[in-house]
Amino acid sequence: MAGSDAVQGRLPGILVAPGELPGYLLLPGDPARAARIAEFLDSPEEIAKNREFHSYRGSYQGVPVGVLSTGVGAPGAAIACEEAIRAGAEVLIRVGTAGALQDGVRDGDLVVALGAARCEGTTPRLFPLELPALADPDVALALWQVAKAKGIPVHRGTVVTLDLFYRGVLDLGLEAYSRAGALAVEMECAAVFSVAALRGARAGAILAIDGNALKASSGDYDPHREVVRRAVDLEIEIALEAVVKLAEGAG
Repeated sequence: MAGSDAVQGRLPGILVAPGELPGYLLLPGDPARAARIAEFLDSPEEIAKNREFHSYRGSYQGVPVGVLSTGVGAPGAAIACEEAIRAGAEVLIRVGTAGALQDGVRDGDLVVALGAARCEGTTPRLFPLELPALADPDVALALWQVAKAKGIPVHRGTVVTLDLFYRGVLDLGLEAYSRAGALAVEMECAAVFSVAALRGARAGAILAIDGNALKASSGDYDPHREVVRRAVDLEIEIALEAVVKLAEGAG
């Protein structure tokens, strides 16, 4: 896709044209994970690659499904969601990773996010902080039911969306959020939920726990382990099966 003719009529960030994305869309952060998700689809095809935004489409058990990576953080996720909705997406499911904030949420566990604390700089520019960033209840329920049916360790509740990965001299406030009951911290859910709600789409998220966020600042963090890889593959399967469940309910 080179030259001005190749991008004419396409959305500027994701380089996808309106109508090119199916109604159901999986949103990993990592472009490599987007390619991995595409491997689960029947007849997958690449749509576009621009910056961190890599997109694919195919089908799963007869349901058309798209995939679009958002990159790291709320700004990129917001751009991806805004343009994905314009390109045809109606149900957005974040398929990501997160750091645990509770001792009972262990490496390799999964979390279905019901809502996200808006501790980032993007969504306060969209609407007041007093309004929460919530997952669509039907999308969250489908993810939860599919995960529970598999008999795996899965939790559901509030997560924290934060801009920073490495702390500086200031306290990130994670211990306070942990004491308040937040399950995990990540970097995109609040943007995905907020943009979807603002633009009339539905959104949810399932997250693989890749470490303990309260211990990460001491160097005790390695997301590149087999337990995390297995959890990521499992959450991909769950997200796709949840799409099928939602599509059957819509029929």
